Amino acid sequence: MKKWILATRPWSFPASMMPALLALAYVFYLLHTGDSMEVNPFNGLMALIGVVIFQAAGNLISDYYDFQFGVDRKGTYGSSQLIVEGIFTSRTILKFGFGLLLAGILVGLYLCLKTDFILLFIGLFGVIGTLFYYRFKYHALGDLVIFVLYGMLIALGTMYVVTGRMEWQLLFVSLPVGLLVVNILQANNTRDIENDRKAGITTLAMRLGITASKVLYQVIGISAYLITVLLIIGGILPYHCLIIFLSLPILIRNMTQIRKIASGHLELIKDLDKDSAKLVMVFSLLLIMGIISAIYV
Repeated sequence: MKKWILATRPWSFPASMMPALLALAYVFYLLHTGDSMEVNPFNGLMALIGVVIFQAAGNLISDYYDFQFGVDRKGTYGSSQLIVEGIFTSRTILKFGFGLLLAGILVGLYLCLKTDFILLFIGLFGVIGTLFYYRFKYHALGDLVIFVLYGMLIALGTMYVVTGRMEWQLLFVSLPVGLLVVNILQANNTRDIENDRKAGITTLAMRLGITASKVLYQVIGISAYLITVLLIIGGILPYHCLIIFLSLPILIRNMTQIRKIASGHLELIKDLDKDSAKLVMVFSLLLIMGIISAIYV
């Protein structure tokens, strides 16, 4: 059972959970600042479960294709090592992924029935991203897809199923978390530049090169904090959200890690994707705490 769970890459789940939880927290904040919208908490819980299921399915399906195309193989740091090491066959992982995808679609259809079919457009993009993410990634578009899915659609979709509304402010509120989620992929692809080149695929990190990829990782990380400050100045977020700076040491540690790498020594950041996911979780939880505390303090 432990290996089945590990196959879904649970360490990466903050990427989908945090935007959904952030949307729920922001709805709660709007309610207590005078907004009279109707709220369905159960739909919010179902949305949270659904986005995690979709991400797990996407992880498994992506691992299958990474193994099939030689992106993950002996000597690489790819996520499908359970296939590479022979613990699961690639076909078993693919079936597991499709099973979870079906479960996620059923959750989405339930939420469509409870709201309306506008949600189908968000769900359709989610299904396409889950099934064909590997193709986007292999053509240097993976970062864009991740940003749209995790930086915008999860938050908007969650708010919509809970309230029946989409608020433009939420796009800005979810932007810092979306950027940090992109950095999980940026860390992964920077680490794998040399191995991915051997596999014949093209990622954004490969196009940029090691030096520019290192700079981009740091710019994205710093931007998440600066944007949050601008949202506070603009009145979209309460000043309590300055608590996010308690997570700054994690970003500094991650940036220090990536600055040390050079061609031929990319193994130095073999765990930076996991460390980047930790930053997403801590930053997001602090942001949520800031939003909620503004109601009571």
